[in-house]
Formats: sequence, structure tokens, C-alpha cells
Amino acid sequence: MEIKHKFAGEILVVSIEGELDSYSAEFVRDYLDGLFDKQNAKQIVFNLSGLNFMDSTGIGVFIGRYKRMKSRGVPIYISGPSDHAKKILEMSGLFEIMPLIS
Repeated sequence: MEIKHKFAGEILVVSIEGELDSYSAEFVRDYLDGLFDKQNAKQIVFNLSGLNFMDSTGIGVFIGRYKRMKSRGVPIYISGPSDHAKKILEMSGLFEIMPLIS
């Protein structure tokens, strides 16, 4: 599991690579919460092009971060999901609250 982040203006781009499952979920949650608490981004984009596996635990991680940032008025978007991640995100309905962007 590897997480990288960068700013593009006021947009925080977070790249998540590897596997997001019950084993890595706590690390990802802690990393993202710490990052979000330190930054004042106006938008967040999760780049999931390097995410090669995700299970329902990963969905919970994303929903939790969505709720946290929604209370601050910060929208979250998904970019470039791998085929596997895209299928899971579509089936879960997550694109309804975190739109897919190109």
C-alpha cells in the first residue's frame, strides 16, 4: 500500500496504490484523516489508477472520508480507477456521492 499526495492549486490529489482491504484500511484511514486535518483543500480527488484490489472495507474507508469532508463542504471526486476498483465503486453506488472525473 502506498499513498502519495500533491496540490494542484486548491485541489488536493491523493493517489492510492496497491490493495485497500481490511489489512491496510486502518493505515489508509489514519493517513487520510491526518492529511485532511492539516490541509485546507477546496476539493479532493482520489486517483485510483494504481489501486489493483479493493474490498468492502475499502468502500467503508471512502464513505467515512466523504462524510468527514462533506461536513466541511469539501467535495471528493474519483479519477482513473483501475478496472477492478471501477467495478466495485459502480456496484456500491459510490460514484453517486463521489463522482467519477477524467
